[in-house]
Amino acid sequence: MVGFQARGAAPLVRGRAVLRPKTVATAIRIGNPASWHGAVAARDESGGRIEAVSDREILTAYQLLARREGLFVEPASAASVAGLFWLVRRGYFRALARRKGLRRRDPVVVVCVLTGHGLKDPERAMASVKLPRAVAPDLAQVSRAAGLQ
Repeated sequence: MVGFQARGAAPLVRGRAVLRPKTVATAIRIGNPASWHGAVAARDESGGRIEAVSDREILTAYQLLARREGLFVEPASAASVAGLFWLVRRGYFRALARRKGLRRRDPVVVVCVLTGHGLKDPERAMASVKLPRAVAPDLAQVSRAAGLQ
């Protein structure tokens, strides 16, 4: 099992409380989590790891989930997907497959937990999109603006 914290609020990764946690992922902006020991135990019992991802990585995953998958999540939920990308870039799954004796075509299942809906942080959504140009409620103008004419 692997878990991810926002780099600006990553007490489990740092091994100490973070006095002033800072991240766009408000739901995980926790400098001293109540579930600290449980999270560490889950990591240790599963042979996993807990890593930190940047706000930029979180927002990239946040926007990708919306654009490509149609999933509107809060930034804290996107941290797991940002972490997946982080692990892929570092060859984590390739190395894990070698250790387990897996071949290239063997199926592998990865689950990213996305628990928070984007409406938990609507300000982030509004700040993350470019609003379209307004056009008059006229079929010809709407068609032109949509590139249909």
